[in-house]
Amino acid sequence: MGTLPEGGTVRPMTRWGDPVMHRPCRPVDAYSSELHALVADMTATMDAADGVGLAANQVGVDLRVFVFRCADDEGVIHQGVVCNPVLDVPTGAGRRLVEEEEGCLSLPGAYAPCARPDEATVRGTDEYGKPVEFRGTGMLARCLQHETDHLNGTVFADRLSRRVRRRLFGEAEIVAEEFPDDWPVSSRPADG
Repeated sequence: MGTLPEGGTVRPMTRWGDPVMHRPCRPVDAYSSELHALVADMTATMDAADGVGLAANQVGVDLRVFVFRCADDEGVIHQGVVCNPVLDVPTGAGRRLVEEEEGCLSLPGAYAPCARPDEATVRGTDEYGKPVEFRGTGMLARCLQHETDHLNGTVFADRLSRRVRRRLFGEAEIVAEEFPDDWPVSSRPADG
């Protein structure tokens, strides 16, 4: 089980369409105080948005690092920081795809079914350069794949059919006013 830093500052969420979301991110090559501050800010932002994972490009930073706090299929919460992730998913006869609703903090309020392998392992380093490995099933497997995809310049809509993608974007448009440009730094005041 990994750890997540505290004391970060919530940053605005970068949205799909911004170029940093659609290209591979640069590798982490310095485990500096700037990286530690970024990871703390990413954790604060993920928590403020009620997310289970967040990649650096989702706060506009072109760097291969993500944070997560997510349950596996047995309900056990896992959390950690992964720099320069290398993802491993089953292939061939050992591969089992599960199609479940998936969402993204960078397209808030919209969900669509997305098929992904039901197991995943990610290896990399933590924010101090120490090796880490996380293996997950269920939602945790989906989270590890989703966040690694982000760092490769892939948003989950890239994995959907054109028809499902159109429905996803339509759903996001309907709720867009609930998520101001600086969300989750601020939110629309509750109606009433």
